[in-house]
Amino acid sequence: MSPLKIKKGATSHSAYNLRPTFSDVEERHTLAVIVENEPGVLARVIGLFSGRGYNIESLTVAEVDHQGHLSRITVVTTGTPQIITQIIAQLGRIVSVHEVHDLTVEGPSVERELALFKVSGSGDKRVEALRLADIFRASVVDSTLDSFVFEVTGAPEKIDAFADLMRPLGLSEVARTGVVALSRGTD
Repeated sequence: MSPLKIKKGATSHSAYNLRPTFSDVEERHTLAVIVENEPGVLARVIGLFSGRGYNIESLTVAEVDHQGHLSRITVVTTGTPQIITQIIAQLGRIVSVHEVHDLTVEGPSVERELALFKVSGSGDKRVEALRLADIFRASVVDSTLDSFVFEVTGAPEKIDAFADLMRPLGLSEVARTGVVALSRGTD
């Protein structure tokens, strides 16, 4: 029996070749999309993602130029490099889209998210929740005899870590804004 030969550069998708190829690796990307602030633009952008089966991990939208009637849509999505390139190209074809920036590849950027956490508990759990909130620089924005509402701002990883620590202490509800991001530097 002759040995199996594979052309150089060819990929095999058998169970014996479990290492992903470059094109198979999914990456997380933060996209900033500057659009005209008019009815239906967000629906067209979201329709692009849903119509092609692309996932949106986070989405924020707000008007950033009142005089120019421009809004900024920040989308966090995942996909292979080819899919991300395709998303950016398709976003750029939408008439109301002025600019599309992939902050992940354009250079260093700052990402922040705001979250509210309702933690219910009493006794030692209540004291521990306050202690951890202080470590995370969380603000108490509401307090009752049996619960707190904490406000936390930071990178998504910080928000996730705070949630993980609050679960055993009585975390009962979470509201997150989604990621906002800006590139660093003067560009």
